[in-house]
Amino acid sequence: MSLKAENITKKYGSQKALDNVSFDIKTGEIVGFLGPNGAGKSTMMKIITGFIPQNSGDIFVNELNIRDYITEVKKQIGYLPEHNPLYYDMYVKEYLNFVAKLYSVKDYKKEVDIIIEKTGLTAERNKKIGALSKGYRQRTGLAAALIHNPEVLILDEPTTGLDPNQIIEIRNLIKEVGKEKTVMLSTHIMQEVEAICNRVIIINKGQVIADKPVGQLTKLTQSKKQSVLMEFAENLKIDFFNSLQKNISVSNSEAGIFIFDSNSEDDIRPELYRFAVNQKLTILTMHQKEESMEDIFRSLTQ
Repeated sequence: MSLKAENITKKYGSQKALDNVSFDIKTGEIVGFLGPNGAGKSTMMKIITGFIPQNSGDIFVNELNIRDYITEVKKQIGYLPEHNPLYYDMYVKEYLNFVAKLYSVKDYKKEVDIIIEKTGLTAERNKKIGALSKGYRQRTGLAAALIHNPEVLILDEPTTGLDPNQIIEIRNLIKEVGKEKTVMLSTHIMQEVEAICNRVIIINKGQVIADKPVGQLTKLTQSKKQSVLMEFAENLKIDFFNSLQKNISVSNSEAGIFIFDSNSEDDIRPELYRFAVNQKLTILTMHQKEESMEDIFRSLTQ
Protein backbone atom coordinates (compact mmCIF):
# COMPACT_ATOMS: atom_id res chain seq x y z
CA MET A 1 0.00 0.00 0.00
CA SER A 2 1.33 3.41 -0.90
CA LEU A 3 0.55 6.92 -2.08
CA LYS A 4 2.68 8.47 -4.78
CA ALA A 5 2.57 11.89 -6.41
CA GLU A 6 4.64 12.51 -9.54
CA ASN A 7 5.22 16.06 -10.77
CA ILE A 8 1.78 17.40 -9.83
CA THR A 9 1.01 20.88 -11.16
CA LYS A 10 -2.27 22.70 -10.60
CA LYS A 11 -3.14 26.13 -11.97
CA TYR A 12 -6.01 28.47 -11.21
CA GLY A 13 -5.90 30.79 -14.19
CA SER A 14 -2.34 32.09 -14.39
CA GLN A 15 -1.58 31.27 -10.74
CA LYS A 16 0.17 28.02 -9.86
CA ALA A 17 -1.27 26.46 -6.71
CA LEU A 18 1.05 23.45 -7.07
CA ASP A 19 4.29 23.44 -9.00
CA ASN A 20 5.81 20.07 -9.92
CA VAL A 21 5.11 18.42 -6.53
CA SER A 22 6.38 14.86 -5.96
CA PHE A 23 6.49 12.53 -2.95
CA ASP A 24 6.01 8.88 -2.02
CA ILE A 25 4.38 7.66 1.21
CA LYS A 26 4.61 4.00 2.25
CA THR A 27 2.35 1.84 4.38
CA GLY A 28 2.85 2.41 8.10
CA GLU A 29 3.98 6.01 7.61
CA ILE A 30 2.12 8.92 9.19
CA VAL A 31 3.23 11.96 7.24
CA GLY A 32 2.57 15.53 8.30
CA PHE A 33 1.81 17.78 5.31
CA LEU A 34 2.68 21.30 6.42
CA GLY A 35 2.76 24.74 4.94
CA PRO A 36 1.56 28.32 5.40
CA ASN A 37 -2.01 29.27 4.48
CA GLY A 38 -2.34 29.25 0.70
CA ALA A 39 0.68 27.00 0.19
CA GLY A 40 -1.36 24.36 -1.69
CA LYS A 41 -1.99 21.73 1.00
CA SER A 42 -5.76 21.43 0.60
CA THR A 43 -5.44 21.58 -3.19
CA MET A 44 -3.04 18.62 -3.08
CA MET A 45 -5.41 16.64 -0.87
CA LYS A 46 -8.38 17.35 -3.13
CA ILE A 47 -6.38 16.11 -6.13
CA ILE A 48 -5.35 12.92 -4.31
CA THR A 49 -8.96 12.19 -3.38
CA GLY A 50 -10.27 12.90 -6.88
CA PHE A 51 -12.33 15.99 -6.04
CA ILE A 52 -10.43 18.21 -8.48
CA PRO A 53 -8.12 17.32 -11.39
CA GLN A 54 -4.48 18.30 -11.73
CA ASN A 55 -3.22 20.06 -14.85
CA SER A 56 -0.26 17.72 -15.16
CA GLY A 57 1.43 14.89 -13.31
CA ASP A 58 0.10 11.65 -11.86
CA ILE A 59 -1.24 10.32 -8.55
CA PHE A 60 -0.89 6.61 -7.76
CA VAL A 61 -2.74 4.89 -4.92
CA ASN A 62 -1.50 1.34 -4.47
CA GLU A 63 -0.03 1.62 -7.98
CA LEU A 64 -3.40 2.61 -9.50
CA ASN A 65 -3.35 5.86 -11.44
CA ILE A 66 -6.35 7.95 -10.40
CA ARG A 67 -6.73 9.18 -13.98
CA ASP A 68 -7.65 5.66 -15.07
CA TYR A 69 -9.05 4.07 -11.90
CA ILE A 70 -10.76 6.88 -10.01
CA THR A 71 -13.68 4.72 -8.76
CA GLU A 72 -11.39 1.97 -7.47
CA VAL A 73 -9.06 4.51 -5.88
CA LYS A 74 -11.86 6.29 -4.02
CA LYS A 75 -12.82 2.97 -2.43
CA GLN A 76 -9.31 2.73 -0.97
CA ILE A 77 -9.18 6.28 0.43
CA GLY A 78 -10.69 7.71 3.60
CA TYR A 79 -10.90 11.51 3.51
CA LEU A 80 -11.63 14.04 6.23
CA PRO A 81 -11.69 17.49 4.57
CA GLU A 82 -10.88 20.72 6.39
CA HIS A 83 -14.50 21.86 6.28
CA ASN A 84 -16.19 18.69 7.45
CA PRO A 85 -19.36 18.18 5.32
CA LEU A 86 -22.12 16.46 7.31
CA TYR A 87 -25.91 16.08 7.12
CA TYR A 88 -27.00 18.00 10.20
CA ASP A 89 -30.56 16.62 10.15
CA MET A 90 -29.36 13.01 10.38
CA TYR A 91 -28.56 11.16 13.59
CA VAL A 92 -24.95 10.08 14.12
CA LYS A 93 -25.60 6.36 13.78
CA GLU A 94 -28.02 6.92 10.91
CA TYR A 95 -25.43 8.96 9.03
CA LEU A 96 -22.66 6.40 9.55
CA ASN A 97 -25.00 3.60 8.42
CA PHE A 98 -25.71 5.67 5.30
CA VAL A 99 -22.00 6.18 4.55
CA ALA A 100 -21.23 2.51 5.21
CA LYS A 101 -23.93 1.43 2.73
CA LEU A 102 -22.52 3.83 0.11
CA TYR A 103 -19.22 1.97 0.43
CA SER A 104 -21.00 -1.41 0.38
CA VAL A 105 -19.49 -2.33 3.75
CA LYS A 106 -20.30 -5.94 4.68
CA ASP A 107 -22.16 -6.37 7.97
CA TYR A 108 -22.28 -2.58 8.09
CA LYS A 109 -24.31 -2.32 11.30
CA LYS A 110 -21.62 -4.17 13.23
CA GLU A 111 -18.85 -2.08 11.63
CA VAL A 112 -20.70 1.14 12.49
CA ASP A 113 -20.92 0.08 16.15
CA ILE A 114 -17.18 -0.67 16.15
CA ILE A 115 -16.19 2.67 14.63
CA ILE A 116 -18.54 4.58 16.94
CA GLU A 117 -16.74 3.08 19.92
CA LYS A 118 -13.28 3.68 18.42
CA THR A 119 -13.95 7.36 17.77
CA GLY A 120 -15.60 8.01 21.15
CA LEU A 121 -19.10 8.64 19.80
CA THR A 122 -20.96 6.10 21.92
CA ALA A 123 -22.74 8.68 24.09
CA GLU A 124 -23.66 10.76 21.03
CA ARG A 125 -24.73 8.00 18.66
CA ASN A 126 -28.46 8.79 18.90
CA LYS A 127 -28.13 12.57 18.67
CA LYS A 128 -28.69 14.66 15.57
CA ILE A 129 -25.42 15.81 14.05
CA GLY A 130 -26.65 19.40 14.11
CA ALA A 131 -26.93 19.19 17.92
CA LEU A 132 -23.32 18.04 18.39
CA SER A 133 -20.45 20.21 19.53
CA LYS A 134 -17.79 21.03 16.94
CA GLY A 135 -15.48 18.41 18.44
CA TYR A 136 -18.05 15.62 18.13
CA ARG A 137 -18.87 16.68 14.58
CA GLN A 138 -15.17 16.28 13.83
CA ARG A 139 -15.23 12.81 15.37
CA THR A 140 -18.25 11.94 13.22
CA GLY A 141 -16.36 13.02 10.09
CA LEU A 142 -13.37 10.92 11.12
CA ALA A 143 -15.63 7.93 11.76
CA ALA A 144 -17.10 8.35 8.26
CA ALA A 145 -13.58 8.45 6.78
CA LEU A 146 -12.69 5.18 8.55
CA ILE A 147 -15.94 3.23 8.20
CA HIS A 148 -14.93 1.34 5.03
CA ASN A 149 -11.47 0.46 6.44
CA PRO A 150 -9.54 2.43 3.78
CA GLU A 151 -5.92 1.64 3.02
CA VAL A 152 -5.02 5.32 2.61
CA LEU A 153 -6.21 8.00 5.04
CA ILE A 154 -6.15 11.70 4.10
CA LEU A 155 -6.85 14.03 7.04
CA ASP A 156 -7.09 17.80 6.65
CA GLU A 157 -6.85 19.46 10.10
CA PRO A 158 -8.23 16.36 11.93
CA THR A 159 -8.23 17.79 15.48
CA THR A 160 -9.86 21.14 14.71
CA GLY A 161 -12.33 22.09 17.43
CA LEU A 162 -11.37 19.34 19.86
CA ASP A 163 -10.61 19.95 23.53
CA PRO A 164 -7.21 18.79 24.93
CA ASN A 165 -8.56 15.42 26.11
CA GLN A 166 -10.27 14.76 22.77
CA ILE A 167 -7.11 15.76 20.88
CA ILE A 168 -5.09 13.13 22.75
CA GLU A 169 -7.75 10.47 22.07
CA ILE A 170 -7.90 11.24 18.34
CA ARG A 171 -4.11 11.39 18.08
CA ASN A 172 -3.88 7.95 19.68
CA LEU A 173 -6.50 6.65 17.25
CA ILE A 174 -4.58 8.04 14.26
CA LYS A 175 -1.33 6.51 15.55
CA GLU A 176 -3.03 3.13 15.97
CA VAL A 177 -4.62 3.30 12.52
CA GLY A 178 -1.31 4.43 11.02
CA LYS A 179 0.41 1.18 11.93
CA GLU A 180 -1.24 -0.59 9.01
CA LYS A 181 -2.33 2.25 6.73
CA THR A 182 -0.83 5.10 4.73
CA VAL A 183 -1.73 8.31 6.56
CA MET A 184 -1.26 11.87 5.32
CA LEU A 185 -2.44 14.69 7.54
CA SER A 186 -2.40 18.43 7.26
CA THR A 187 -2.17 20.52 10.42
CA HIS A 188 -1.04 23.89 11.73
CA ILE A 189 -0.35 22.43 15.19
CA MET A 190 3.36 21.70 15.39
CA GLN A 191 2.96 19.66 18.59
CA GLU A 192 0.65 17.37 16.66
CA VAL A 193 3.37 16.66 14.12
CA GLU A 194 5.86 15.82 16.87
CA ALA A 195 3.28 13.66 18.68
CA ILE A 196 2.09 11.43 15.85
CA CYS A 197 4.09 11.88 12.63
CA ASN A 198 7.27 10.04 11.71
CA ARG A 199 7.90 12.16 8.61
CA VAL A 200 7.17 15.71 7.48
CA ILE A 201 6.63 17.21 4.04
CA ILE A 202 6.67 21.02 4.02
CA ILE A 203 5.20 22.88 1.08
CA ASN A 204 5.55 26.59 0.38
CA LYS A 205 4.22 28.57 -2.59
CA GLY A 206 3.18 25.34 -4.27
CA GLN A 207 6.58 23.63 -4.03
CA VAL A 208 8.01 20.99 -1.69
CA ILE A 209 10.80 22.64 0.30
CA ALA A 210 11.41 19.83 2.82
CA ASP A 211 10.75 16.10 3.04
CA LYS A 212 12.44 14.50 6.03
CA PRO A 213 11.86 12.26 9.06
CA VAL A 214 10.78 14.45 11.98
CA GLY A 215 14.09 13.97 13.81
CA GLN A 216 16.14 15.18 10.84
CA LEU A 217 14.37 18.48 10.18
CA THR A 218 16.85 20.50 12.21
CA LYS A 219 19.54 19.66 9.65
CA LEU A 220 17.67 21.73 7.05
CA THR A 221 17.96 25.02 8.90
CA GLN A 222 21.02 27.21 8.51
CA SER A 223 21.14 28.46 12.10
CA LYS A 224 24.07 27.24 14.19
CA LYS A 225 22.96 29.21 17.21
CA GLN A 226 22.85 27.32 20.48
CA SER A 227 21.03 28.47 23.59
CA VAL A 228 21.58 27.21 27.13
CA LEU A 229 19.17 28.05 29.95
CA MET A 230 20.57 28.19 33.47
CA GLU A 231 19.11 28.92 36.89
CA PHE A 232 21.25 29.72 39.92
CA ALA A 233 20.48 29.78 43.62
CA GLU A 234 22.21 33.17 43.94
CA ASN A 235 20.58 36.50 43.08
CA LEU A 236 22.67 37.64 40.09
CA LYS A 237 22.67 40.45 37.53
CA ILE A 238 23.64 40.15 33.87
CA ASP A 239 26.89 42.09 34.24
CA PHE A 240 28.10 39.35 36.61
CA PHE A 241 28.83 37.28 33.47
CA ASN A 242 31.00 39.90 31.70
CA SER A 243 34.11 37.76 32.09
CA LEU A 244 32.68 34.93 29.95
CA GLN A 245 34.14 34.30 26.51
CA LYS A 246 33.23 36.97 23.98
CA ASN A 247 31.39 34.47 21.77
CA ILE A 248 28.82 33.90 24.55
CA SER A 249 26.08 36.48 25.11
CA VAL A 250 23.68 36.46 28.05
CA SER A 251 20.14 37.70 28.60
CA ASN A 252 17.36 37.29 31.15
CA SER A 253 14.44 34.95 30.46
CA GLU A 254 12.48 34.88 33.71
CA ALA A 255 13.35 35.82 37.28
CA GLY A 256 16.52 33.93 38.16
CA ILE A 257 16.87 32.25 34.72
CA PHE A 258 19.58 33.31 32.26
CA ILE A 259 19.88 32.47 28.56
CA PHE A 260 23.40 32.01 27.18
CA ASP A 261 23.62 32.22 23.36
CA SER A 262 26.49 31.42 21.05
CA ASN A 263 27.06 30.86 17.33
CA SER A 264 30.02 28.62 18.07
CA GLU A 265 29.92 25.04 16.81
CA ASP A 266 31.50 23.93 20.11
CA ASP A 267 29.18 23.02 22.99
CA ILE A 268 29.27 25.95 25.44
CA ARG A 269 27.94 24.00 28.44
CA PRO A 270 31.38 22.88 29.74
CA GLU A 271 32.58 26.51 29.70
CA LEU A 272 29.44 27.65 31.56
CA TYR A 273 29.85 24.89 34.12
CA ARG A 274 33.52 25.78 34.74
CA PHE A 275 32.57 29.44 35.12
CA ALA A 276 29.91 28.57 37.71
CA VAL A 277 32.33 26.37 39.67
CA ASN A 278 35.06 29.03 39.66
CA GLN A 279 32.58 31.64 40.87
CA LYS A 280 31.26 29.23 43.54
CA LEU A 281 27.74 29.43 42.12
CA THR A 282 25.03 26.85 42.84
CA ILE A 283 23.44 25.60 39.59
CA LEU A 284 19.77 24.69 40.03
CA THR A 285 19.04 23.87 36.40
CA MET A 286 20.93 23.74 33.12
CA HIS A 287 19.58 22.59 29.78
CA GLN A 288 20.17 23.24 26.11
CA LYS A 289 17.23 24.74 24.27
CA GLU A 290 16.37 22.66 21.21
CA GLU A 291 15.09 24.29 18.04
CA SER A 292 11.32 23.78 18.08
CA MET A 293 9.13 22.66 15.19
CA GLU A 294 7.77 26.22 15.09
CA ASP A 295 11.31 27.60 14.73
CA ILE A 296 12.11 25.15 11.91
CA PHE A 297 8.82 25.82 10.13
CA ARG A 298 9.32 29.60 10.28
CA SER A 299 12.93 29.32 9.13
CA LEU A 300 12.00 27.24 6.08
CA THR A 301 8.87 29.14 5.00
CA GLN A 302 9.75 32.79 5.63
